[in-house]
Amino acid sequence: MLKGNKGKVKIIGGKWRGRWLEFSGIDDLRPTPNRVRETVFNWLGQTLTDKTCLDLFAGSGALGFEALSRGAQCVDFVEENRISVQALRANATKLSAHNATVFAQDSWQWVNSHNGVYDIIFLDPPFKKTDYASLLRLIKAKLAPQGIIYCESPKGLAIDEQWQVIKQAQAGQVQYQLLQENRITT
Repeated sequence: MLKGNKGKVKIIGGKWRGRWLEFSGIDDLRPTPNRVRETVFNWLGQTLTDKTCLDLFAGSGALGFEALSRGAQCVDFVEENRISVQALRANATKLSAHNATVFAQDSWQWVNSHNGVYDIIFLDPPFKKTDYASLLRLIKAKLAPQGIIYCESPKGLAIDEQWQVIKQAQAGQVQYQLLQENRITT
C-alpha cells in the first residue's frame, strides 16, 4: 500500500473496481496486498458468480469485498475486533453490499456455532496466534464439496496430507495458497 493510503485498500476488479475500502489502523491488521489479491483472483477465476464465501478473520474485508465485486452470491464476514466490525459494516453500506453479512464474533467460536457450507473460504488469521492444523480441521465441515480454501500463512508452513495444494506462491514472509480437500482414498 502507498504511504498516503494508510487505512485504505482498493478493490482491484469487478463492479466495484477502483473503489476504496477504509479500515482501522490496528497493529496486527495486514490486508492482503493488491498484487497478491490479483494473483488469487486469477487463480479462482475473474467471476465468482453464484459462489458462497466466508471471510474468516475478516480484518479489512479486502478478500470478501473483492469476491462480492466479482459476483459472489454472498459473503459472511467474521471478525471479533469491534473497530474492524464497524469498518466492515460501514464499507458494506457504502458499497450497498446487501449480500454481505458481518458477524461480530470470535472466529473459532463462530465456526463451532454456525451451520452452513461455503464454496470459497478466505482464511487469513493472525499468524502468531493460530494453530493452522486445528483450524483447517475445524473449517473442513464448512467447505462445500469441491470447495476451495484460500490460506495465508507464515512462510514455510507445512499443510498436512488431508489437503491438496492447488496453487501456491509467496510474497515476502507470507505464503499463500489454494487448498482443496484431498479426496484420494487408499
